[in-house]
Amino acid sequence: MDDMIEQLLGGHFFTIMIRVLIALLLSGLIGFERELKRHSAGFRTHILVGVGSCLMMLLSLYGFEAFIDEYDNIRFDPARIPSYVISGIGFLGAGTIIVNGMTIRGLTTAASIWAVAGLGLVVGAGMYAAAVFTTFVILLSLVFLNNIEKMFSKGRSSDLIEIVAFSNLKIEKVISIFESFQLSINQVEIEKEDINLQNIFIKINHDPKLDRMLLFSEISKLEHVKNITERK
Repeated sequence: MDDMIEQLLGGHFFTIMIRVLIALLLSGLIGFERELKRHSAGFRTHILVGVGSCLMMLLSLYGFEAFIDEYDNIRFDPARIPSYVISGIGFLGAGTIIVNGMTIRGLTTAASIWAVAGLGLVVGAGMYAAAVFTTFVILLSLVFLNNIEKMFSKGRSSDLIEIVAFSNLKIEKVISIFESFQLSINQVEIEKEDINLQNIFIKINHDPKLDRMLLFSEISKLEHVKNITERK
């Protein structure tokens, strides 16, 4: 009976179970931070990547022992499968990157997915101390460096202007009007409402001398512009 259970579970089952659980915990911590900030890849995605990578590493370490024992000509290369995991995880990270106009979002989340894949491989190899330390460093980077960035940007107030227009409006004409007022554009986003309408969000540095009525008047003269509002 004991031999049958050992044959079903394998000689390294408890080691595998512990490593998978550690990978789940560490990758879940990073995913939870992303989930709190409502990013596209959150808690479940990071856990799946971390646990899956850990499983691939364990497969590379323990999955071929029977073949190695049976055949002398089989070479053992534990780095072969992990190398494909590291290069292949990029497509999943690329799926979290969103490009809207001149704005790119999701780069940090894509990088965290790639890092979690590395964590899973490290845990699968049994390097627990390195995995825990790296998780701590990643969380510090995501949480505290984000707060530092906000502190630096506090002194630079900005205004957000929303333009509702038909889809055939050329964004270059809108940008040229802002440039004619010598305004510094920080961000441009375009959201499609439907086939005919689009929302254009333009973030500019706050200028107390700016004549907003004149700016809005010039923009409204453009063909295909439907509505202009300033968001706080």
